[in-house]
Amino acid sequence: MEGLVPRPSEGRTFIETRRVRLTDMDPRGRLRLDAVARFLQEVAIDDVDETGWGAPDHLWFVRGMRVDVVEPFLADRMVELVTWCSGLGTVAAGRRWSLTGDRGGRIEVDSVWVHLDAQQRPARITQFDPYARAAGGRRVSARPQLADPPTDAPRSPWPLRASDVDLHGHVNNTVYWQAIEHVLFAAGPEPARPLRARLDFREPLDLGNRLELAVTGDEHQLDIGFVVDRRIKAVAAIAGL
Repeated sequence: MEGLVPRPSEGRTFIETRRVRLTDMDPRGRLRLDAVARFLQEVAIDDVDETGWGAPDHLWFVRGMRVDVVEPFLADRMVELVTWCSGLGTVAAGRRWSLTGDRGGRIEVDSVWVHLDAQQRPARITQFDPYARAAGGRRVSARPQLADPPTDAPRSPWPLRASDVDLHGHVNNTVYWQAIEHVLFAAGPEPARPLRARLDFREPLDLGNRLELAVTGDEHQLDIGFVVDRRIKAVAAIAGL
């Protein structure tokens, strides 16, 4: 896919499989984006735990994701996930995933994560082999890639729940994808076709926030702003491939 780093010939790659279960599917049997996000997060955690770059000494918070659903997962019930480092910055790293289903499903994902120390402060990345070998000298930036939604975009409330908050005290990134799935189902591009979804995380969401979704666009391009008291907390853009 355009702009996506291929699987490296050297350096670390990490492979796991997941079964697609009833709770991962929409009414048509399609693997939902929030379930995909959960798979990605779990595999990334298992990867860094194995190398020593995981919690509690190292924390990673996602800054941006690009999800290319090349072939929707419809009849697939098993998924192979391969992940590797796609680039490095001073305090950020890129992570790629390639997902392949047992019935032809395929999703390609790239992302940027900010590295924090145990006190949740941005921390320089050093001694990062073998991830650095897989990155191949490519640089990444943690700057937002998507524009803010229009100030007059229609808004609707999206209540946050206690179950949305993870161990680090913020709303888990999979919850954003649940909101995206809801908007897709109601008004966006037909989700059972190839699509590209981008999501920029600007500021963490907390349980007490009164979150609103600012939605604009049509079946060809859908933009979603995650807004709290006029502050943009995250921005998503979805379009067909």
